[in-house]
Amino acid sequence: MHSFGSDNHSGIHPDILKAIEEANRDHVHGYGEDIHTETAQKLFADIFGCKESYIVFNGTGANVFALKCATRSFNSVICAATAHINVDECGAPEYHTGCKLVTVPTPDGKLTPDNVMPLLTGFGFQHHAQPKVISISQPTELGTLYTLDEIKALAGLAHSHGMFLHIDGARLSNAIAALGCTPKELTLGTGADLISLGGTKNGMMIGEAVLFFNPALCTGNGMYERKQAMQLASKMRFISAQFCAYLKDGLWLKMAAHSNRMAQYLKERIGEIPQIRITQKVETNGIFAIMPKELAEKVRKRYFFYTWNEAKNEVRWLTSFDTTTEDIDDFIAYIKENL
Repeated sequence: MHSFGSDNHSGIHPDILKAIEEANRDHVHGYGEDIHTETAQKLFADIFGCKESYIVFNGTGANVFALKCATRSFNSVICAATAHINVDECGAPEYHTGCKLVTVPTPDGKLTPDNVMPLLTGFGFQHHAQPKVISISQPTELGTLYTLDEIKALAGLAHSHGMFLHIDGARLSNAIAALGCTPKELTLGTGADLISLGGTKNGMMIGEAVLFFNPALCTGNGMYERKQAMQLASKMRFISAQFCAYLKDGLWLKMAAHSNRMAQYLKERIGEIPQIRITQKVETNGIFAIMPKELAEKVRKRYFFYTWNEAKNEVRWLTSFDTTTEDIDDFIAYIKENL
């Protein structure tokens, strides 16, 4: 049965699974000293324009490692109140970096120069945590998108205060596919300093990467920070080989574009049910909607999904690279049966 709970619930794309199998030959050096990792790092540089890249296990590890490289323990990180680093990482960024997260309430998950600017105070004042990073999710945790100009504005604001812009790109592929831009336009072109690049939510088995664009962050200490963050894989070739297949011939963007299209199709079909109201713009592969609690409980028994906001009976549905129109048609039919 198809789940709409998360794109983490999907399986592995066959091409990526094949790449893992093909990497499972002979003995090679560990800890990234292999041809697969070398190839993946070259792909990161060619496709995104980054100066350095590091492959890690998971999203929380990627974010913690990235923020650790950009801060000291007396710094603060500014993010949306809904940001993954604030809500869904069990305090790991604060625990491991020592930094204070300063959150901004937003209706759509997006930071703007206007809502960040009031927090850029206390520089040089020893009693205040020193602002050092603006961290955004692209797309946001609410499935909404920053335009390239909006990211450029935040990067400019950060740089004018001696700060860095970090992008949590767990679903960056969906954002690039939706915007129709190139990876370099969204990363290097916007002035982003470092990015957590996701793979697991879009057809990979395991693995994320951290990409550094600002030469000031390329100090050579990244390898030590990754090790201390417990994100250095001994048999890294099995993660790296996935990235090679993932990025080859634009597979990652094809999968993301498909999941985005499926979200649009789900949005259209949900429009047939007046008892359900969509609450956010559907710009990538996430749909947020308010539906009667009793209905949600019935439907969830067959098609799993999460409640996003219990107070409002707001639920979240995510489509994946392997979602089909038949999956969605069956889902809509079951909702209608239970009205």
